[in-house]
Amino acid sequence: MDTDRKNNLKVLITLAIPVILEQILTTLLQYVDTAMVGQLGAQATAAVSQTTTVNWLIGSVFGAVGVAVTAMVASAYGAKDYQKIKRITAQVVFYALFCGLFTTLAATTLSPFIPVWMQAAPEIQKNASEYFFIISCALLFRSANMIFASALRAVKDTKTPMVINMAANVLNVILNYLLIYTAGLGVRGAAIATAVSSAVSGTLMFLAMQKNSMLKAEIRKFSIDRVLLMESSQIALPTLATSTASCMGHIVFASLVSSMGTIVFAAHSIALSAETIFYLPGYGLRSATSTLIGISVGENNKEKFAIVKHQSIVVTLLMMALSGVILFLFARPIMSIFTPDQEVIRLGTRVLKLIALSEPLFGLMIVSEGIYYGLGKTTIPFFVETAGAWCIRIVFTTICVKVLHTTLFEVWICMFADNAFRALAMAIPLLAGKDKKYFDQRRRAM
Repeated sequence: MDTDRKNNLKVLITLAIPVILEQILTTLLQYVDTAMVGQLGAQATAAVSQTTTVNWLIGSVFGAVGVAVTAMVASAYGAKDYQKIKRITAQVVFYALFCGLFTTLAATTLSPFIPVWMQAAPEIQKNASEYFFIISCALLFRSANMIFASALRAVKDTKTPMVINMAANVLNVILNYLLIYTAGLGVRGAAIATAVSSAVSGTLMFLAMQKNSMLKAEIRKFSIDRVLLMESSQIALPTLATSTASCMGHIVFASLVSSMGTIVFAAHSIALSAETIFYLPGYGLRSATSTLIGISVGENNKEKFAIVKHQSIVVTLLMMALSGVILFLFARPIMSIFTPDQEVIRLGTRVLKLIALSEPLFGLMIVSEGIYYGLGKTTIPFFVETAGAWCIRIVFTTICVKVLHTTLFEVWICMFADNAFRALAMAIPLLAGKDKKYFDQRRRAM
């Protein structure tokens, strides 16, 4: 038993480390990206940040498909059903194409209106619209990147997505310097750099999937597999609904903060970006946890499932507690990286110190979500995250901003409360043992 625990912990960490490194290094490069734009002033930062939550919503479409791909491929991998993996990956190419083309058409069509809907200040609406249009032109490649990477990780290849995404992000920083400063294109240059790097990463991820002997899709023989389409839809649609409800909540949340003024919104946006790197270890472990949970289901190994569940929760809580301490201690220096504006730094530092206290809770929410995703049980996160986003974050933020006219600090207290609710509501059923029932349900669905 002890040997099994040690082996599973080793596999969990081995799979998680490349994902964590990928996300941390990618975020560090995005820090550089934000800092480059930040040097152009608060208005440029606000223009780029204005559509961030809409980009999250678009990414949630690809992420939802990725969750289904991970659960299905990992389960087939655990069951050693390699023919099913081939069938799944053929469908994956279709999913990536459909999602990418659909979101590209929708986003580029709506790009002139989104900054207005987000209540952007009139002086930044044009730049915000142009930025969003340019990056949306590469959504097909972003779709390919996220969905194909999920397939690779589901067969325990977490290193290839790390290398590809790191290379693409280094390219993004180089192009930023050349286009923002050397060519003098400003916000437009940042958008072009992002679009080009997305095109490179999406292309390379497709080639990597085709190179993998287990995942190589036989595109010439492609036909829609209704059984797999139904299975993937049952997993992906609740995930998409979860992300949509949550992201729409974020959009309304960002819109409320945007109405508080450009300086406040710049501080809010930069603080959100700054916090990102500190909860990434949780997302890295979530990815590894989903894969191992899916494999244990395919193997019909409840003992292994229980070990993975408990180890992932403990490791995530420890890592996120450490992240919270670091964020609290270095909040001001981190804010100073992104902007020279002292008022933005002051506001951002205060809210970062607050949210640092919630990092362990946020980690608990993330890893619990990963367990549900690995089980293909995506309806529970939908109900929990929808309730948290709309009944807690939005309701209380609206009261703070529109009725009480409070500061950004009180708004972030609402976000803290939302995180705490989601963590406890998702973790309690797992810790109470209901996951065994979910395990059996997933086995029957395979």
